[in-house]
This record gives sequence, structure tokens and C-alpha cells, in this order.
Amino acid sequence: MTQRQHPIGSPFSAASTATEVVRGIDLSGQRAIVTGGHSGLGLETVRALSGAGALVLVPARDPDRARAALEGIANIEVDQLDLADAASIAAFGQRVVASGVAIDMLINSAGIMATPLSRDAEGHESQFATNHLGHFRLTAALWPALVQSGNSRVVSVSSRGHQIAGVDFDDIDFHTRPYDKWAAYGQSKTANALFAMALDERGKASGVRAFSLHPGQVLTALARHLSEEEIAGFDARDEQGELRVDPARGMKTVPQAAATSVWAATSPLLSGLGGVYLEDCEIAAINNAEAGRNGVAPWAADPALAERLWQVSEDMTGTSIS
Repeated sequence: MTQRQHPIGSPFSAASTATEVVRGIDLSGQRAIVTGGHSGLGLETVRALSGAGALVLVPARDPDRARAALEGIANIEVDQLDLADAASIAAFGQRVVASGVAIDMLINSAGIMATPLSRDAEGHESQFATNHLGHFRLTAALWPALVQSGNSRVVSVSSRGHQIAGVDFDDIDFHTRPYDKWAAYGQSKTANALFAMALDERGKASGVRAFSLHPGQVLTALARHLSEEEIAGFDARDEQGELRVDPARGMKTVPQAAATSVWAATSPLLSGLGGVYLEDCEIAAINNAEAGRNGVAPWAADPALAERLWQVSEDMTGTSIS
């Protein structure tokens, strides 16, 4: 197996911001879709892409709330989408494809973390269903528009949390094993990375490249299901209760945490590449004992597992790219 997880000498770092990595890049005439684009890292991603000239479509479960959050940002459109609802995803995809526009960037940024056990309408565990299956369905629904671009990128926001767990193909939905919210989150984030690998293999001949990434540690609404004790365990705040900012240790501001998504979607350095996991605006190495928590776990960079997940995802959703 040829290993593609090799740094390429990016000029950016853990401290770089989303605005910095897109500076000097003209995205005029390009169209992007950013899920979760009305809050947290997604909102900062939208701000950076819009500032570089892209027209950004932000799908949201509550469009009115999204419009309020995005007020004052130019080049924005908002539409309705619920990633936990297969019919909503299909309808959104049909509207985009029927509009006849090409999509140059799809950034799958929305997600949930460490939630109590719940299931979607089809019985799938909610973190896997939202973080992976929802974006799998969305990418498939938008496939004609991504291919139409001829040079598009699909960016999936994973997490260092993927190191918690791989995909348990024998019991993805926790029907027989005890539910563990962190194992479920880790599984969904591994799925994001494997999805990018399998998607890139299918898309590169049509000019569609795919990437996954770890954004960094930052306290946003994603942590809404965590207790104060759990948050304290992440050492996220200093003695004065202020959020720690130490990019070298992975603790970032929102603009810093959004940088790798924007870099993945726009950097000329990634032209001709794909199917790799990124962190700190660079292609990550494979994680090992010496690397601490840096890098991508072997189970999230295995093409055989990526193909297995793709087939399972097709079976679960009844959907694929065409």
C-alpha cells in the first residue's frame, strides 16, 4: 500500500487563520456550500471564502436563524437542509442541481459530538447518521454539480477524536455493544476520514478531489452536550476561566481552527492531490507512539477500510454517486 500521508511543506502553521490562508487567492465566480456555516468554525469558513470572492450557499435546518447569524457577510445564500432527514437532503440536492450551477467547494463542517444515545428515522446512531451518513447522502445528491465544476473539492471536517475509535463494522449502530458517546463520536470522525479516501478514488477522474481534516481544539456550540467537569478535563480554560489559546498544543481561536478547512478547499499546493487527512494546514503524518496525538490513526487512512465503509454507506442509505 502506497502511503500518501506525507507533509508537503506548507508555508502555514497551527497559528495561521482562515483569512491568512486564503489571502491572495481570488475565488470570484466560484461557488461553495458550507454545512454548519452559520455558527462556529463553519461561520468563520464562510466569512473567509466570501471575503475571497466566492458565492457561498449555507444550508441550515433553521434558515431564519442562519440568515441572522450571517448578516453583514457578502455573497451569501441560505437554503433549508436537515442532515438527519434523507428527504430534506434529497430535496436540497435537487434544488441545487436543477439550478444548473457548478459547485466548486463542498465543505462538510456540520456535526454533533458526544450526544446521548438517539437514532435517526432509520434506526442509525445519531452521531454516525449526522456526521457521516448525512454528508454521504449530501455529496451524492450534489454529485452532478461537483462534476460540472471540473475542478472541485469536497472537504470533510473530521477531528483528532477519530483516534478514540475506528468503525466497528459489526455493530456500527450500538445495537449489541453498550453505548459510549465518545466511542460513537470517534467512530463518526474516523468515518469522515475514510469517506474522503473512498470519495477521492471515485472522483479524481472527473476532477473531484476530497480531503478530511482535524481543525484543532476550540470551545464552540459543538460542546453543548458536555458538562463543566468534562470541559475542565480538556484543560480548555485557564485559571481565570478564559479559553486557552496555544496553537502548538492544538488549542486554537475560531479563526485558527477554521484555517485548515479553508486551506483544504483553496490551496494551490493541494492541486493534483486528494484522499488525505490534514491538520494545521498541512498533510498529516501517520500517528505513532512518538507523535503523541498528532497525525492520523492508521485505521482512518486504510484504503481497504475506506472501501468497506463506502459499501456499508451505500447499503445504509440506498444512495451512491452517479
